[in-house]
Amino acid sequence: MLQTKNAAPKSHKLALASLLITSLLIIGLLIVGSTLSFSANKPETIDATAMGTSTQMGSQFGITLNIYDYSTPADKQILVQAFEKGQNQGLVNALSKMKAAGHIEVTGTLGYDCSYIRMIPTPTGRQIRFVTNRLLRFGEVYWDTRSTAYNLTAGEFDLNDTDKSKSTGVLYPAAEFVIDKHGDLQMNLIGNPWNLVDIIDWKGTPGVN
Repeated sequence: MLQTKNAAPKSHKLALASLLITSLLIIGLLIVGSTLSFSANKPETIDATAMGTSTQMGSQFGITLNIYDYSTPADKQILVQAFEKGQNQGLVNALSKMKAAGHIEVTGTLGYDCSYIRMIPTPTGRQIRFVTNRLLRFGEVYWDTRSTAYNLTAGEFDLNDTDKSKSTGVLYPAAEFVIDKHGDLQMNLIGNPWNLVDIIDWKGTPGVN
């Protein structure tokens, strides 16, 4: 019976082994480097308690806004142009195409992505405004209720860096934007706004968020 043997010289085998080890080391360094780079950018996290007003007085729930990155002036311009062309629905369509700037979580839920987050410096700290498409409940869509027109969630935090106990905020769980008869931008709500209290700001990576 004929037998075959590897006729490659020993020096060639050593060279191949050395090349293989070098390649594995490079791949390993790339993986470690990408992991460190990803973990280095820690998101800013803002925790708060939403307190009901008017007919929701006495109700409350926890809310968390994780900020990956702040939206740019170009993002704002896209939304302005989208609203000018298609008003509220144009805004909804534009938000759905944007890369997530953060994530909103409500106590007891997995939450959902937040498309637009803007930071505005103030004399005492920062104001953070956010708006994103609202997740419609099955019953709203099935019965085509009036609430489906209020398909945005928006809100803002007024963060006071000099006295954190004075930080405030407001949440609009279900809203729509319209232009009133005077030509001014107006936010219509279904239900009432919720006050945001007990705000804790866990700052993320400096210069990123």
